[in-house]
Amino acid sequence: MFDFTQLEEIRRRRPLIHCVSNIVTANDCANLALAVGASPMMAQAPEEMEAISSVSDATVLNTGTPDAEKFLACRICAASARHPVVLDPVGVGASPWRLGQVRALLDGFTPAILRVNLGEAQALLGDDGREQGVDSPLPASQTERRDFAMSLARRRRTAVLLTGPEDLITDGQRVWCVTGGSGQMSLVTGTGCMLSVLCGVFAAVEPDAALAAALASAFWKVCARRAERLAAGRGSGSFRTALLDAANTLTAPDAAREAEIAPL
Repeated sequence: MFDFTQLEEIRRRRPLIHCVSNIVTANDCANLALAVGASPMMAQAPEEMEAISSVSDATVLNTGTPDAEKFLACRICAASARHPVVLDPVGVGASPWRLGQVRALLDGFTPAILRVNLGEAQALLGDDGREQGVDSPLPASQTERRDFAMSLARRRRTAVLLTGPEDLITDGQRVWCVTGGSGQMSLVTGTGCMLSVLCGVFAAVEPDAALAAALASAFWKVCARRAERLAAGRGSGSFRTALLDAANTLTAPDAAREAEIAPL
């Protein structure tokens, strides 16, 4: 079911991934797209969103470090895209203004993939997200996390990737759990944003959005585990570099062999 040969298709086609990113993670997101074999474009100006969308293979909208112009750009992208759009509502519960803007954005379009942590999922569902900045410090059982992910997928009629120590992917019917990875991911800012870009990369070649999200999640956790070995305890800076090295060198057969995906 999980066709990791799509990684070879990415490297053959080099899909153009348009990222409306945030100022904290834009460089790492662009470098990851390049490392995995895609071609990133980090355009931000609302005036060129429609033109950029017309030539892109996928778009990733990241609402971290937001302002009114960014949300305008996101709305234009969402309205004009004829390809998969991934929405990463970073820190959506951090302020009423940000929550209102993201909800209004979602009311105007349906993303192919919605990539959230637990706090963001709860905020979008109208529960107390209790976010800590852009992080989600909430403890929850796998069953609770699955229920939140499925509720969000059904309400927004989209594929949801709920990230955490184990990732859950659902389209409201099917549910998969992806395990593995590395605890060192929490020491590097933007690893969630980078995963959202991977969702866009895989969605550019895999038409089933939930499967694309599962492939991206599994690929990223394999990269994290390999990066921990490559960094060999030298610290978070070495681990960050090793993540890009792992993404650049991981082959489809190795990804298929090392991925830990199970249905729930």
